[in-house]
Order: sequence, then C-alpha cells, then structure tokens
Amino acid sequence: MAEFTVTVSDPEDGMTYQVDVSDQDANRFIGRDLGEEVDGSAVGLSGYSLELTGGSDNAGRPMRDDVRGASLQSVMLEGGTGYEPSRDGERKRVTVRGREISDNTRQINAKITDHGGQPVEELLDDE
Repeated sequence: MAEFTVTVSDPEDGMTYQVDVSDQDANRFIGRDLGEEVDGSAVGLSGYSLELTGGSDNAGRPMRDDVRGASLQSVMLEGGTGYEPSRDGERKRVTVRGREISDNTRQINAKITDHGGQPVEELLDDE
C-alpha cells in the first residue's frame, strides 16, 4: 500500500502544510508526473487544485522533472535539484529518481494553483 507525506504550499500566504495520505487517496498520485495538476480533495482540500512540483524517495533521493519514468537514474548534473556545485564548471554524476510518482516515493511537494471556498487553515485544522 502506498503512503505519502504531501507537503502543500500556499503561495498566497506563504504557509506550508504537511498531510499524510494513504490507501485510496495515495492511489490518486500513483503514475502522475511532476508538473501535473491533481484535485485537492486527495489531501483534504476539496475545491482546490494542486500542482505537483517535486518530491523524494525512501532514501531521500530527489525527483527531477527532466528524468523520465519512476526508476533511479545516474545523471551528470551541473546544478539544480539534487546537486549544488561548489565552483564554476563543476559537474558530478548523481543518482536521482525520475519524474513519475510510484510506490517508492515517500514525499510529494505540491503547490496550490486554484483556491476553493474555504480557507486552507480550516480544512487542514484537524491534520
């Protein structure tokens, strides 16, 4: 059974909320790619729309939107998600996870794109 921690950021007020999802709600995320929009009811935000922006797997490896699939890939990076070079021109081969959400994903990052009728604090108050 898939279980995720979904980190939802609200660009309007700058707040971030963490919601644990499992079972049927977690299955709504399986097979989705980074950049896709998901109905917010999966995390308790009915009437909201979420954009998937990132995530990491069980070992903490980041997901990259320029790597296809859900598998691990060893890619040469000059910077960006998964590698921060210490000097100009430095490159490094890093193992990252692809952009597709799978059972190996542990954390999903999302941001609110369309707001619903109720405030986010009220909907996620019990969490």
